Amino acid sequence: MTEQPTAAKPPKSAAMKLADAYIKSPFSGIAPWIVMGVFSGPGTFEIAVLCAFALSLITFILSRRGGGTFKLMEIFDLIFFAGFAIVGILASASTITWLETWAGEITNIALFAFVVITILVRQPFTLQYAKEETDPAYWDSPIFLRINYTISWVWAGAFAWQSLMGFIGDFVLGDSNNFWTGWVLQIAALVFAIAFTAYWPDHASAKAQGEPDVSPIGLIAWVPAYILITGIAGLITDGTTTIVGIALIVVGGVGIGALKQMQPAATGSQSS
Repeated sequence: MTEQPTAAKPPKSAAMKLADAYIKSPFSGIAPWIVMGVFSGPGTFEIAVLCAFALSLITFILSRRGGGTFKLMEIFDLIFFAGFAIVGILASASTITWLETWAGEITNIALFAFVVITILVRQPFTLQYAKEETDPAYWDSPIFLRINYTISWVWAGAFAWQSLMGFIGDFVLGDSNNFWTGWVLQIAALVFAIAFTAYWPDHASAKAQGEPDVSPIGLIAWVPAYILITGIAGLITDGTTTIVGIALIVVGGVGIGALKQMQPAATGSQSS
């Protein structure tokens, strides 16, 4: 009996590749919480919760269709935001007003607690994402496990930092929408955690195997652009004085130029 040739799978579109990269990254589990933080504010609590829940559901469906395994973070997202949505529907006006002020701290503390619990039960939340990108032969290796414990602790630290900044803004400054504590310093923690997640596996693996280390520039490459964007945003929103905003733009621009000069040198040192 002649075997029938297997039909070649059609190449994935750019959108499908982007969706695959999204659902295979720990960022997909964090994204609904970022949406909640961005949209939450006076008069928008219910909308923010519904948007976060919708993204949680979309992420869960995309992951199943893409053949991904069930992940603790995805399930936690669905349960948490479904509960928040029910509260938003049933709660009194005074409760909603209270939640509009403290929702950021509640979500950050919940995320911090979740990540720490996954570490304590020896299932750091990044592990399930990493396994989908790693040969099963390495799943029980000490270096693979250490990498995921370290990355998960960094994310826990980022959420703890966000909780602290939110508390300072809400309780100490009495301004839940403070430019620095409500936005700049909190988002910086997330961006650092994302950069660390991208950098640490290659760094730790190279160190364990005695190979040339990867450049640590990736850990700070985002900083100059972030400073520049902060300056622009500060001027547009009146979050900073004119002098501070201009200074941040100048420092960010100079930093971007300096970084471009450093990158070729770092690339050359790696290849040597």
